Amino acid sequence: MAVTTKATIASFGGKLLKCAHNASTTNCEMAFNLYLPPQATTNPPHKVPLLIYLAGLTCTGDNGAEKGFFQHAASQKGIAVLYPDTSPRGLKIPGEDDSYDFGSGAGFYVDATKEPWSKGYKMYSYITSELPQTVFSAFEQVDGSRVSIFGHSMGGHGALTIFLKNPAKYKSVSAFAPIANPSNCDWGKKAFGGYFGDEDKAKWGEHDATELVKKWNGNENLLDILIDVGTSDNFYKQGQLLPENFEKAAQGKGKVNIRWQDGYDHSYFTMATFADDHVNHAARYLLG
Repeated sequence: MAVTTKATIASFGGKLLKCAHNASTTNCEMAFNLYLPPQATTNPPHKVPLLIYLAGLTCTGDNGAEKGFFQHAASQKGIAVLYPDTSPRGLKIPGEDDSYDFGSGAGFYVDATKEPWSKGYKMYSYITSELPQTVFSAFEQVDGSRVSIFGHSMGGHGALTIFLKNPAKYKSVSAFAPIANPSNCDWGKKAFGGYFGDEDKAKWGEHDATELVKKWNGNENLLDILIDVGTSDNFYKQGQLLPENFEKAAQGKGKVNIRWQDGYDHSYFTMATFADDHVNHAARYLLG
């Protein structure tokens, strides 16, 4: 579908575009941010790889673009950054705006199978297929053959699961404070129960990074995953993230580098502090 660019903002020598398009997977208009580094705005345009950032609960595509500071390293490395929304908007499904951790702003990057959510809550298909295809079609300077993914909290869950389910599609993955074992935390149980049903535990496992990594064939493709978690992260302390479960399940599958950042919390201050590390992690695979 056609993309409308509603604003263009100078950022670290490149351009941050605020865009929208009508999406068939979510049955609504979806907004997103796209950062084009200076290397992509030369004449003629230079092809640049793409790094997709998936945001957490309550966020839109604006949060990471305006507070994550990922454009800093992306401009230096010549990498475009795509910031999608976290759910459909305005579908008028009863209850979709009732809580912060389910419905609007909380699509959990899955394709819902349970009514009425199955009518538009198809964020897995949107992120893995429709949105990137739309971007590659509308912005010829973005190279669809070089894509990496990362995210924060719910978006960290999305990045890990999408990468593990589609290893041929993405060059690398990293995460900030991911919900790494959603089947065993309150956020995940609420989301998966609502979108899939409490009885369909097999579907839960298909979107749980800890369960997915158990099936990863480390003999053929060794993992290299960077994860940052703050020691003052209250959601970690509440048992919502469970990165240890993921780390244990990934043993023998490659490298899972969980860095415990002393005194840091769950906020964008943490992400801004370590943003360059995550962009550089992706750059090793996107530019190598």
